[in-house]
Amino acid sequence: MGKLFLLDAYAIIFRSYYAFLKRPTINSKGLNTSPVLGFCNTLKEILDKEKPNYLGVAFDKGKTFRHEAFPAYKAQRQETPEDIKLSVPIIQDILRAMNIPILIAEGFEADDVIGTLATQAGQAGVETYMLTPDKDYGQLIQKNVFMFRPRHGGGYDKIGEHDIEEKYGIPNATNVIDLLALMGDSADNYPGCPGVGEKTAAKLINQFGTTENLLAHTDEIKGKIREKVENAKEDIKMSKFLATIRTDVPIELDLDKLKVSEPDSNKLRDIFNNLEFKRFTERFLGKQEAKAPQQPDLFGNGAIARNDATTQLNNSTTTQQDNDENEKLPKELSNINTVEHDYRLITSKEDAKQLCDRLMESRIVSLDTETDSTNAIDAELVGLSFSMKEHEAFYVAIPAPREEAQEMVDIFKPLYENPNILKIGQNIKYDYEVLRNYGIDIQGKMFDTMLAHYVWHPELRHNMDYMAETLLGYQTVHIEELIGQKGKNQKNMRDLNPDDVYEYAAEDADITLQLRNVLEQKLDEVDARRLFEDIEMPLVKVLADMEINGVRLDTDQLKETQKVFTDRMNQYERHAFEEAGQEFNISSPRQVGDILFGKMQLVEKPKKTKTGQYVTSEEVLQQLSGKAPIVDDILNYRGMKKLLGTYVEALPKLIDTKDQHIHTSFNQAITATGRLSSSDPNLQNIPVRDDDGKEIRKCFIPDEGCRWFSADYSQIELRIMAHLSGDDNMIEAFREGFDIHRATASKIWKEPMQDVSDAQRKKAKQANFGIIYGIT
Repeated sequence: MGKLFLLDAYAIIFRSYYAFLKRPTINSKGLNTSPVLGFCNTLKEILDKEKPNYLGVAFDKGKTFRHEAFPAYKAQRQETPEDIKLSVPIIQDILRAMNIPILIAEGFEADDVIGTLATQAGQAGVETYMLTPDKDYGQLIQKNVFMFRPRHGGGYDKIGEHDIEEKYGIPNATNVIDLLALMGDSADNYPGCPGVGEKTAAKLINQFGTTENLLAHTDEIKGKIREKVENAKEDIKMSKFLATIRTDVPIELDLDKLKVSEPDSNKLRDIFNNLEFKRFTERFLGKQEAKAPQQPDLFGNGAIARNDATTQLNNSTTTQQDNDENEKLPKELSNINTVEHDYRLITSKEDAKQLCDRLMESRIVSLDTETDSTNAIDAELVGLSFSMKEHEAFYVAIPAPREEAQEMVDIFKPLYENPNILKIGQNIKYDYEVLRNYGIDIQGKMFDTMLAHYVWHPELRHNMDYMAETLLGYQTVHIEELIGQKGKNQKNMRDLNPDDVYEYAAEDADITLQLRNVLEQKLDEVDARRLFEDIEMPLVKVLADMEINGVRLDTDQLKETQKVFTDRMNQYERHAFEEAGQEFNISSPRQVGDILFGKMQLVEKPKKTKTGQYVTSEEVLQQLSGKAPIVDDILNYRGMKKLLGTYVEALPKLIDTKDQHIHTSFNQAITATGRLSSSDPNLQNIPVRDDDGKEIRKCFIPDEGCRWFSADYSQIELRIMAHLSGDDNMIEAFREGFDIHRATASKIWKEPMQDVSDAQRKKAKQANFGIIYGIT
């Protein structure tokens, strides 16, 4: 009959995530690919070594009948890490490309799906293996049905009926249910019988056979155990119900659908290439199948620059077996409930003064602010957090009335402005700006854990939750646990009682201090301390001042620009109507498609969506540009509408009424290349090369009596390349002050620099940056 393998997806995914936790595999897009890589390694190993005839992968889906019966079921579990949430859809796409069935049953867990199919297969004489580390599956083991449990250090244990009976000292593998009912399960959060461990439970099962028989004859139980069992009767019954893996899920075993077949190599290659699994793609598909499409000609029309970072982390990718037990990684992250700590709430001025005096004695203080807004310019303080020793922190509640708030904040002014105390913060620029609103100017050296992590590993994410998980093995309290998920019902920190806030807030300061202690070593490991201390950290105050000052907008000029742009947009629309011979909604993709491809038939076989609608994306229309005037009119209309909606009409609404300026945020830790980015609003996205973009930029003006001053690194990447390579031509070009791209073009086409065309210069620029980023 062959071999059937049934895989518990989430068990493998979680195991892979934690196995790579301290050394995650990150691609150039910043995606943690560890869960996907670990899962694929497991799948590859099973296919290669075990050669199953049939294979299926089971996933959980939402709440089940167990949650309905017992709301506390698994309620204590930490929220699924974001990296795992992002990985699951990718893994399911991989399974589809491999033609491996995804097994899901509404209202049931993966255990129940596997339990049902394994039981049916075993009874049909199919040799069946349940791949999972979960001990609960022991109850399903029977003739032809085995557990295939991952072993520490690599490999698997094949577990049969006799193994289970011997391991637990129980008469039958099905008694695992009774064992769990008595012991309880902290992972699934059901109680069992307090005070009854594995040995006592096994002894009772051997005496009474089942929990039902045990509960019917409690008078025969000896000693204190009798009282414990009698007091926990209902808990034992509920625990057995929860521990029982169902074998009657409405799903039928279909071996034809589970049969292992050839994968869709093209789809798999696309997925793996997108994940940047270079080595794994070759291992999985073979070198020939794994080859990516040929790169575009360096001087062709294809794109030449990669997206931000090009660090080929996949070249150092290690497999799950390499990492699995390389370091003693926790099965679950520690958290505020499992780690000893001393967090205190401060509400009085007297206590605040005593705290400030104590903090002033330290040479290092970690700080954080709690506010009522993510916008530092408008934010009002709700509380201040401090830590100077790991696992010890303080939260100072700030009163709502501004005058009282100012009095409390002023107590800590000597601390903040003491130049001899190192201040540590996570995104400390935000705290700096908030405190400036209260007349406090942080002095002395600062250490931003977000920026330190960014300098150490720019491709990763740099939020505190992620860093705490990966560097400390700790899961922080998430703010959503206090104020709720985003939406109209989300609370404000000011709405909460300080008693409910202080542990969360104090934890932030404590974890920030712990992260600094780890990141200092990380910076030294990659010789990046100078970059961090001499470049990134001094820039924090510069950017903060720029954000606080904002930029002035000429609203009169913007109104004039709006009128000009609107007139042009309407003109494009009229021309499009004339070309089409009728009026239509030019903003409707469906109507545009009907006109271009239905009525005018500009393309013989136009692309369509799954719903049968013509595709009229910008990419499609750009390919038709010049074929008919209406296409260019539609493209120009869309471009003008975007400029109006994104900038011309939107910018006036963002003016701060207090100073009539627009305040953007400058982000240091976003792009892996080190380039700054701007958000809320993004002022860097305003077009610069065309006349329309320049028209919008004219609306930004300096304050009265001021002038614009612009500073930028001059070709910094190419200067570094010239230094590292020692290329004489590049060095000469920079020393002589030549346009480096024009100088390169002059060498390529062997023409004097003054004769180099703009098109040739553009090609040379592509070549210069293509070489830097490894696309040659």
